[in-house]
Amino acid sequence: MSIQSKAKRDANRKKAARERTERTVTVTPRSSIEAHAELRDSAGTLLGGIARQDGEWVLGLDGKMVGGSHSAATILAMLKRAAAMHERAGGSIVLKFSDALRDAAYAEARAKGLTLDEFEAQLERGMRNDVPVAPAQSNPSAH
Repeated sequence: MSIQSKAKRDANRKKAARERTERTVTVTPRSSIEAHAELRDSAGTLLGGIARQDGEWVLGLDGKMVGGSHSAATILAMLKRAAAMHERAGGSIVLKFSDALRDAAYAEARAKGLTLDEFEAQLERGMRNDVPVAPAQSNPSAH
């Protein structure tokens, strides 16, 4: 075996190995998800959060996506409501949110002629009025 042919084989092996590692995988672009708020308990456990995905604000609680809206003010108010519920149950809560979420929520409330607190109060009243009434239970002794 000549030195030249061995060198060629080695060069070809290196080239083939390089080509295998340099192959690009075509990935379809996924929607980007940006985290904007988190709700944690005193132990640091994540209880909920808000993310922005494809122009929509998405609310997650207990590891599940529970809602989405184009309204930053509505989603922020809902996360604050969840925080208040945890606090009323005796938990210590830390709620942090991004400047972008805060600014979008304030701008949305201002566009409606309200402060963010007024917007949240109005949303709370609306949620209380829309609470479905449990159907009346039939009286088993009436049959």
